[in-house]
Order: sequence, then C-alpha cells, then structure tokens
Amino acid sequence: MIPVMRPWLGKEEADAAAEAVASGWIAQGPRVRKFEEAFAAAIGTPHAVAVSSCTAALHLALIAAGIGQGDEVVVPSLSFIATANAVRYVGAQPVFADVDLATQNLTPQTVEPHLTARTRAVILVDQAGVPADLDAMRALCDPLHITVVEDAACAAGSTYRGRPVGAGAELAAFSFHPRKLLTTGEGGMLTTPNGSIAARLRRLREHGMDISAADRHHSQQPVIEHYTEVGFNFRMTDIQAAIGLVQLRKLAEMVARRRVLAQRYQKLLSDISGLVTAGDPPYGETNYQSFWVLLPEEPAAGRDDLLQLLADAGISARRGIMAAHLEPAYADAKPSLPVTEQLTMHSLILPLFHQMTQAQQDHVVSVVTSALTNSMPAISVP
Repeated sequence: MIPVMRPWLGKEEADAAAEAVASGWIAQGPRVRKFEEAFAAAIGTPHAVAVSSCTAALHLALIAAGIGQGDEVVVPSLSFIATANAVRYVGAQPVFADVDLATQNLTPQTVEPHLTARTRAVILVDQAGVPADLDAMRALCDPLHITVVEDAACAAGSTYRGRPVGAGAELAAFSFHPRKLLTTGEGGMLTTPNGSIAARLRRLREHGMDISAADRHHSQQPVIEHYTEVGFNFRMTDIQAAIGLVQLRKLAEMVARRRVLAQRYQKLLSDISGLVTAGDPPYGETNYQSFWVLLPEEPAAGRDDLLQLLADAGISARRGIMAAHLEPAYADAKPSLPVTEQLTMHSLILPLFHQMTQAQQDHVVSVVTSALTNSMPAISVP
C-alpha cells in the first residue's frame, strides 16, 4: 500500500533515542528542556512548554486563559474532535462556527455571528497546515477581551505573514503525532510570549509542583516540593524530546519536499473540471501536512467510491477533515454549517509524505483521474 502518510525517521532519531535510554534519565529532563528551547527559537517566540499531546496543550491553554464553567468557546466543527473536547474538559461550552471554503479555517466573518456575552475564547485552527488569519481574528477578538488560542497542531513549518505559524499567538498548541511533519511518536508543545504563563504551564503539566522532578533530582540540597494548584500528568519524556530535536533540524527540508510534491499534484490534477485542491492563502504558506481535494459538484465517482477505488489500487487515502458536530459525542449540537458539511462529506486526503516517489504519485493521480473523468491521464510533469 502507498500510505497516506509516513514519518521521515531514520538512524539519527534511533541513535538519539538510544543515547537518552543509555543516559539513565528517560523521564522529563534535560533533553525536554533543550527541545523546548530549540522549538521556541524555531517558532520565534520566547517560551515553549513540552507536553504529552496537543490535546493536553489545548487543555492547558484554556486553563491558562481562565476558561471555565459557563463560558463559551467558539471552535470549528471541521477539526479533529480534540479541539472541541478540550473546551468540555474545562467545563465550558464549545460553539461551532463554519469555515472558509478555500482554507478550511475560521474567519472573523464566520465567527462574529456566534459571539455572545459568554464568549471567552476562540480556538483558531490552522487546518491541515494551512495558516489561519490570526491578525484578523485578533482584531475582532482582542477589543472584546476574547482570547484567541491558535490550534497549530498541523502547522509546524507553515508561515504566516513571513513568520513561522504560532509566532504571533498568545497561546499556540502544536502536535507531534506521527501524522504530523515533526513527530515524537506522541507529544505536543504550547508556546507563549508570556513568561508567567509559561511558568504556570510547567507547573500544571507536572501535577502543580513548584519544582520539577528533574530539578529536584539534580539539587545538591534536600528539596521539599509543594503543590500550588491541582495539576495534571502531561509530561513529555526525554526519549521523545531526543527524537524531536533531530526532527526539528529536518523540518525545513520536510516542508520543502512536501511543497514540491503538492505543486506537482496541483499540476497533474488541474485538468479535472471542478476539482479543488489544497493551496496557500494570500497571507502565508502551508507545510501541506495533508493534501486535500474537494470533489466536483457532480463527480463521476463519489467520495466513498473513490476511497474504495484507491484502496483497491493499493493506495491508502482518507476522508476529508471530520466534522465534530456530526459525531454522536456532539449530537446535542444543531448548528447550520453548510461549508463544513460540504467539505467533510465531499473531500478526501491523498497520500503525501517525504519519501514519496514520482511513480507513487503518478499512480495516485492515475486512479483519481480515471475515476473522475473515466479516462487515464498522461503523466508528464517532472
């Protein structure tokens, strides 16, 4: 099978993980700190806090923003369900808003109708790595004292107005799941320019302790720790961080390769009438974490039929981004989200990964083109 995604991992990552194991310190420790510092420098923000997942990062971001019982948080339904779940974790109510068809992201125009006196935050997702317009959203929300949390789970390596995604956010959450470009197996990162918030986040991820286990261990004096508030076990391990440090050095190369492959997809699929493909917004560049296509209004093959044809041809593809409001967990929500429902029901994600060969990409394009036009394409783009 041609996979929909394959992490770019090799001997460097294996050696780094083995070195961490051999050091005898495998829990959160010095490598996590180095990874945080390197990631913050790469993003261009003063502070980065490593955690066990992006979901944990979103959870902590909402706590840091003071979101709680009775509050409303505007989120896209068109996102992995963790975006909405994090709101419920803190006792608040997710309010689903529609997205822009071209970027699959929230915009001020889709969010503003949902703002009420109870709205305390907006979670702005950079869907599939396509940067959302953070400045425009903050122009709407900041005067209303509504916190904008950037869910940059998919967006490490994407740029927004010439800077790395996340650089301009008060709180931005990143994922290192294997479906993302930069992976540590599982894991996440929360970035902020605010040193006091970063310090609190470090306490919260480690049960609310006022000194980390690593610092306590390396102290030359007895240390009695204190638990300042109810916290969580959201720590990253040094083994994960060792892998992350290697991956971070490769990120620019990963993005460059994926952009080449994405541009080739765009050219090869451009003759299919009505097919819309993922692309850059006018204010930034995507890392193409996923290459999605929106099918024509009356395709020769429907989305599910096309997924089956691809599978029969040895190609692993995926449905488009899920819509949380259509899942049983959110059956009580009855929003009107026509763009979201169009995207989730009529789009799919094609294979795209660093090691993908031209022959593999040609095979994917052949199946898609044949299914949607009833003819075989001539593959000629280098």
